[in-house]
Amino acid sequence: MKVSIITAVYNRVETISHTLDSVLEQTYPDIEYIVVDGMSNDGTESIISKYSDRIDRQVREKDQGIYDALNKGIRMASGDVVGLLHADDFFAHRDVVANIAQEFSEDHSTMGIYGDLVYVDCHEPTRTVRRWKSGDYGVSKYRWGWMPPHPTVYFRRECYLRHGLFRDDFHFAADYELLLRMMLVNGVPMRYIPQTLVCMRVGGLSNASVSNRLQANREDAKAWSVNGLRPPWALRLLKPLRKIYQYF
Repeated sequence: MKVSIITAVYNRVETISHTLDSVLEQTYPDIEYIVVDGMSNDGTESIISKYSDRIDRQVREKDQGIYDALNKGIRMASGDVVGLLHADDFFAHRDVVANIAQEFSEDHSTMGIYGDLVYVDCHEPTRTVRRWKSGDYGVSKYRWGWMPPHPTVYFRRECYLRHGLFRDDFHFAADYELLLRMMLVNGVPMRYIPQTLVCMRVGGLSNASVSNRLQANREDAKAWSVNGLRPPWALRLLKPLRKIYQYF
């Protein structure tokens, strides 16, 4: 089983080498690694070039944002399973991809895998700030503000072919909309791995400012309406509130 992993990057000179090493040090032997660089100009491009002989596919061109870049990578992917690792993130250990592949191999009806994630300090990545324990999936959970941490989610490639990629009319919550569309609307069979798969440095585009956070909240509701669903009345409150327990 080939696993395609996509990293979209733009000006992440301080973290990109950690991300690249994290993928290339995985013990699983059949990984297709795709890196999509949106024309970085801070030295990121020089670092990526040093790994060029170990990266299977590379794109360096302007894009319309991270979701456009990720879509480029997904379209290029040839693996049976596709996952994403952002340029500020890294795998929790060297056997993450091997464990994911094993879960898919054990149950051929499983179309998606997800696990747990930890947020780490951006300057001290060994220091944990928050823990996001996903728990088992139930359809009703989405109505109570639940979602799995998207960097831990892996789908069989046919899910993207059948149900589509990230929507380009979302700027902050395209990941939420895609997961909602896959899991709730189309009922993609999912399997939960109760272990930490990915470490994410604190920050992120949607949390970069109050205005971004408000826009992300509006897009959360839009994710329901574009899929023909009525957003839960308390979604804007419930989804942020679920993050509180992650600090304890």
